[in-house]
Amino acid sequence: MLKKLSKWNTLRNQILVVFLVVMVVVLSIVTAVTLRQVSDLIQKNAENQIRQTAVEASGRIDSLFEQLDTVTKFILTNQTIQDQFEREYKNKPVSFSELQKLGHIVNNILINSKGVYSVELYTKDLKQLLPVSNDPYMFDRIHPEWVREADQAKGNLVWIGKDPKNPDYCLAIRRINLINQDFNNAGYMIARVNNDYFSVMNADELDQYTILLDQKLEPIFSNYPGKINPLTLKNKSTTQIQDETYMVTKQSSKDGFVILILTPIQSLTKGLSGIRLGIILAGLAGIAIYFILSLFLSNFITKPIITLTNTMRLANEGLLATNPKTITVNEIKELNSTYNQLAKETNHLIKMVYQKEIIRSLNELKALQAQINPHFLYNTLDSLRWSLEEKGEEELADVVVAMSNLFRYTISKNSDDDWVALEDEFNHIENYLDIIKFRFGDRIKWALSLPDTLQTVKIPKLLIQPLVENAVLHGSGNQLNPCTISVSATQVSDGQLKIIVQDDGAGIEENQLQAIKEALDTGSKISENGKGMALYNVKKRLDFYYSDQAENIFMIESKRNMGTKVTIEIPILRGELSCTKKRS
Repeated sequence: MLKKLSKWNTLRNQILVVFLVVMVVVLSIVTAVTLRQVSDLIQKNAENQIRQTAVEASGRIDSLFEQLDTVTKFILTNQTIQDQFEREYKNKPVSFSELQKLGHIVNNILINSKGVYSVELYTKDLKQLLPVSNDPYMFDRIHPEWVREADQAKGNLVWIGKDPKNPDYCLAIRRINLINQDFNNAGYMIARVNNDYFSVMNADELDQYTILLDQKLEPIFSNYPGKINPLTLKNKSTTQIQDETYMVTKQSSKDGFVILILTPIQSLTKGLSGIRLGIILAGLAGIAIYFILSLFLSNFITKPIITLTNTMRLANEGLLATNPKTITVNEIKELNSTYNQLAKETNHLIKMVYQKEIIRSLNELKALQAQINPHFLYNTLDSLRWSLEEKGEEELADVVVAMSNLFRYTISKNSDDDWVALEDEFNHIENYLDIIKFRFGDRIKWALSLPDTLQTVKIPKLLIQPLVENAVLHGSGNQLNPCTISVSATQVSDGQLKIIVQDDGAGIEENQLQAIKEALDTGSKISENGKGMALYNVKKRLDFYYSDQAENIFMIESKRNMGTKVTIEIPILRGELSCTKKRS
C-alpha cells in the first residue's frame, strides 16, 4: 500500500494538492461568508419591508377608524335626527311615520358610506328607537359598562369589539349629544361594522397570516385558519406553527389597534437557494479553472526538474549528459546551468582520469616486462661476487654484495613499497656507505645510531639516504681531509621521531645556505646544477606524506669548514598509520 502511494509522492502532485487545498479552503470561507451576508441581507430587507407594510397597514387602520368616526358623527349631527332626539329628550312622543322617516335618513347615509353595516339608535333611557325590534333595551344588546364608557367619552366613538350575536361583525357605541341643548345626553348610537372592513393586507403571496387586534387585544380580523392566542404572540419575535418557524411583526396604531403579521422564515429566504446554487456553481467552476492552472503551473515548475533528473540518471550509462536549456523560472534555470557546468567539468575529469588510468596500466605492463632486467642484474652481480671470492678478491666481492643489496632495496617492488622500517632504511644506508668507502677509502667514516625500540617504525622509503648522499658529495667530496657522517634516530618526549644526518665536512657558504632555506620555505625548485637538490626532494616528500601534521619539522644548519646538520622531526604514529593504510 505504501509503495503504491509513494509513486504519487512527487513535487508536482504536492504543489497541485497544496494549491487545491488552499483554493478549496479560500472558496469555502468566501462562500460561507458570502452566503451568510447575503442571507442576512435578504432577511433584513424582507423584515424591513414587512415592517414597513405593517406601518402602512396601521396607518390604514387609523384611516378606516377615522372614516368610521366621521360616518357616525355625520349621522348624529343630521338635523332631522337631532330634532327627533330633542323631542324625545323633551318627553314628546314620536310617531311611527317619524320613525320611518328617521330610518330612511339613516339608510340613505349608510348607503353612501363605507364600513358601517347598520346603525341602532337608543334613547337616553336605553330604549331602542331604530330599528324596531323585539329587544327594546340596549342592555339586551351590550354590557352596561360600554354605556358608562360612552358617557365618559362625551360623544367620541368607543370601540366595543365582537358582536355577541354575530362574530362576523364588530360594534362601536357613541353618545348622542343635542347641539341645541348644550350637548346634553339624548341617547346612544350603536354602529355595526363588518370585519372585512379592516382587511388591509393581501398576504397570500408570502403565505403570511395577518391578525388585527382591538384595544382589548381581541381579534377583529385574521386570516389564520386555526385558533391562536394573541397574548402569546405579543412579546415574541418568532413562533412555531405546524413545525414551521414564523417571524412575528407587531405594529400598534394611534387608536390602540395592534397588527400582527406572521411571515414564514423560509419565504423570506426562498431566493437564497438560487443564490447559493449560483455561488456553489461559481466555486466549482473556480476550482476547475484553478485545477487546470495549478496543473499547468506545477508542470511548468516540475517538468524541467524531471528532465534534469532523467538526465542525471544517464550518468549510470557513462559520461554525464548535459540538459538542454529550458524557459522556466530563474532558480530552476540557474540549477540547470549549474548542472550543465558540473557535467562538463566532471566529463573532463573523467576523461583525464581515464587517460591516466590507461597510461598507468601501460606503465604497469612495462614494469612487469622490465622485471626481467632486475633479476638479470641480481644474477649477474651474484655471479660476479662468486667469481671474485674464488680469485681471492674478498674486498671487491663485499662491494659487489653491497651493490647488489642496494639495487635490490632501491628497485624492488612490494605492497609496502612507499613505507619501510627504519631498520631497513639504515641497512640501505650501510650498503651505500660500503660502496662509497671503496671510492674514498679512509677519507670517509660513518656512525649509525638506531635504538631497538625504533627499528620497526615506518618511514617513507629512501627518506634518509639522499641526505647521506648529499653529505658525502658536498661534505667529503669538496675536501681532502677525512669526513665523518653520523646518522641517528631518537624518540622525543612528545611522541615525535627525530632523525639527524650530520657531517663535519666543508659546509655551505652563508649566502648559499640562505638561498636554499628560502627555496625550501617558498617551495620553489632549486636548480639541479646547484646545491640543495637532495634537500628539496626530501622536503617535498615530507610535505606530501605528512601534509596534515602540524608537527612536521625540516631544518638545516651549516657553517663553512665546520660541516652541515639536517634535522627531520616527524610523528611516529603517522608513519605506522600510513603504512597500515597502504597495506590495506
